[in-house]
Amino acid sequence: MKALQLIVALIILVTVHEFGHYIFARMFGIKVNRFYLFFNPGLSLLKYDPMAGTLKIISKDDRTAWKTIRVGKPHQPRPDGKPTWRDTIYGLGWLPLGGYCDIAGMVDETKSSKDLATEPQPWEFRTKAAWKRLLVMVAGVLFNFLLAIAIYIGIALHWGDRVIPFAEMGEGMDFSEEMHKAGFRDGDILLALDGKHIDSRDASNYWDFIQPGARLTLLRDHRDTIDITISDQLLEKLVAANTPYMSMRIPVYVDQTVGGEGAADAGLEEGDRICSVAGEATPSLSEFYPALAKHASTQVPMTILRDGRTIERSVKINDAGKIGIQLRAPDKIFKVEEVRYNFFEAIPRGWHTGTSQLATYVSSLKLMFTKEGAKSVGGFGTLGSLFPTTWNWYSFWQITAFLSVILAFMNIIPIPALDGGYTLFLLVEIITRRKPSERFLEVANMIGMGFLLLLLVYANFNDIYRLVLK
Repeated sequence: MKALQLIVALIILVTVHEFGHYIFARMFGIKVNRFYLFFNPGLSLLKYDPMAGTLKIISKDDRTAWKTIRVGKPHQPRPDGKPTWRDTIYGLGWLPLGGYCDIAGMVDETKSSKDLATEPQPWEFRTKAAWKRLLVMVAGVLFNFLLAIAIYIGIALHWGDRVIPFAEMGEGMDFSEEMHKAGFRDGDILLALDGKHIDSRDASNYWDFIQPGARLTLLRDHRDTIDITISDQLLEKLVAANTPYMSMRIPVYVDQTVGGEGAADAGLEEGDRICSVAGEATPSLSEFYPALAKHASTQVPMTILRDGRTIERSVKINDAGKIGIQLRAPDKIFKVEEVRYNFFEAIPRGWHTGTSQLATYVSSLKLMFTKEGAKSVGGFGTLGSLFPTTWNWYSFWQITAFLSVILAFMNIIPIPALDGGYTLFLLVEIITRRKPSERFLEVANMIGMGFLLLLLVYANFNDIYRLVLK
């Protein structure tokens, strides 16, 4: 299910990205030879040729195919030579590593400088003004970012926001070892960031909390207010640890009991809060689970809070360290803020979410250049692990929007073979009024492609190492 969700997300993201290039090329009268979802080295699963009026299934080249279906009548090119949508072959490849838009007269992964040895034509990319070529190249990135914004707007409009304010988390937070060394204690309640109330709806706060110099105001032991300033080294230590640095402490409330198990036999009821196990305080699940495991296969006294009264019950813990209860969900325990948006309110909310995610991701990239950050780089396995094990539309669209933000930014990095590399060369051309040679672009493209392939291998090797060897 994770793989399926990743593939569907990639289909959406790649199609939108390449359509950005396609639509701007067509706007400026540039011919697009091929528009492909996924790569097709040696084989195309589907190939639609509007000019010929055919759909080829499992096609090895332009002539042979497992099956050819007539889907329309053949057409002739326009007498004036102006390209139309029918001049493009639309296909589905078999290698889901991306896609491509083969733009006529452009050196890219599908063409070298030798392929452009013919006389330049007015409908080719290379004959257009530099600003038009620049817009064609940045269109894919622009469309991916706009897609993310559109998804976030849709999420805000359909689901709204349902959040638990940090100040309402009565048992505070659990912190990692690195956070403990920085001065945090389990049970601290977050109140403010840099002197401002924390907006629980803003997911970027989780990143802002650990930025060097950030000042967090906490409520400790439900009575003392303290401030902690984040050190310059904490962020790097958290990346090296590669574990969640903070999580909500959830008190132990019974939602249901299982017949025949210890809790039901002891008379525990829905709404009971388990405050201690065998004399050990259990203010949250963080203490409750270890206490059960410690006393597995025994019958122990438990302190229960019921309707404001404290009672004692003797409860049998089974061999697996369980008592047969279903725990109450956090949104049934704490005060939840439900925020609904109309269409006009959803637009700024979606824009804020998208730009915040972009800012968060960009600021985190500096960690890639540290030893610990390089180890955390992942490939398709890491991307797939972001999705839940069951299909959930809310989670799917949240993750797809975030991946669209990542794809947009990664593509604008000025590395040859990426949109950012072409954009850099075009900006230099606009400033210097000197156009780089097609041979230079070819060599730069080859170097960039080699680097990207090495990065792809490294990222996926990290996934294999973490899954199999480590």
